[in-house]
Amino acid sequence: MRISGPEISRRDWLTGAGALGMALAGGSPFAMAQPAAAKALVIDCHGHYTTEPKELLAFRQAQIAALKDPTQKPSAAGPKISDDQLRESVQPQIRFQRERGTDVALFSPRAAGMGHHIGTAETSAEWSRVSNEIIHRICTLQPDNFIGVGQLPQSPGVRPDNCIEELERCVKSYGFVAINLNPDPTGGFWRDPPLTDRWYYPVYEKLVELDVPAMVHVSASVNPNFQGTGAHYIASDTTAFMQFLTSDLFKDFPTLRMIIPHGGGAVPYHWGRYRGLAQDMNRPPLEELLLKNVFFDTCVYHQVGVELLFKVIPIDNIMFASEMLGAVRGIDPFTGHYYDDTKRYVDALALSPEDRRKVFETNAAKVYRLDRTAYFKRRG
Repeated sequence: MRISGPEISRRDWLTGAGALGMALAGGSPFAMAQPAAAKALVIDCHGHYTTEPKELLAFRQAQIAALKDPTQKPSAAGPKISDDQLRESVQPQIRFQRERGTDVALFSPRAAGMGHHIGTAETSAEWSRVSNEIIHRICTLQPDNFIGVGQLPQSPGVRPDNCIEELERCVKSYGFVAINLNPDPTGGFWRDPPLTDRWYYPVYEKLVELDVPAMVHVSASVNPNFQGTGAHYIASDTTAFMQFLTSDLFKDFPTLRMIIPHGGGAVPYHWGRYRGLAQDMNRPPLEELLLKNVFFDTCVYHQVGVELLFKVIPIDNIMFASEMLGAVRGIDPFTGHYYDDTKRYVDALALSPEDRRKVFETNAAKVYRLDRTAYFKRRG
């Protein structure tokens, strides 16, 4: 209980006394320091829709088949999926939210399913519209569980100016709080310019105007040298960080916010390398150069990895996330718990109540401007 003034009402006194009594009875100093009224909201800033109904997957398969046989083209109206089907499809996520103690997830289309390397710009635009509309419907049907994050219609060799219309629709019409930005629409061949090239500036100008961040997230890999979730994802996270380090992107866009998922790829493990490279290149210190604009999530699937993340990266730059249901769905035989139950790893850290609240709630609330969402407005 936090008391802002010198006077305490009888109800406040009784509430505090009850909490103190429970703490003393249970022998828990943490219960005394952080009673239920001060419990942090747990925001998962990185979730994907990976339990789609078969109708959505069939639509995508038909869309891809139509690239060779136009007679296979699905209806432009999109797949017919009922509200009940959508509700049922997300029950696995909701069950895990309840069991693991997560309050709400920022929810975007399946990352590997974005498939920006498939077909034409028109193919990607149609698929992005369908995918984002489905996410919006889910967030409308389950507003206490999900907040929307959008997919952009990127396409190899196509200037990302064509993403502006869908970006605006996601934010202005659907109320999404971010978008996923693919640094490699080629699917593992890296033929497009880096994220720091002016090629991407129209997208950044719109992100700044709308005051929403981007999560740097690749899609599937079709390069046999790079398995998707174990190599391509982690390599792209690391690559994006190095691109930011060697550029003046955040001088041009000082309020632009970027989230690098999966704990930042290899970045925390090689922090000394990046500090040294910045120094050798006569760049500013990383804290000054990047950490006002770049943030990391906790999608790291073992305790020691999470501990390293928190030892290296400042607490203000870390946001809780699980990627649920995503890259790794199995149970760790050493612990008996799911690998992607990342809250357990954060809970095991010796964090102060203030830092714990930052990681679980306030950092994400600031980076994603969640105060503007219907979810936060309902909470008051």
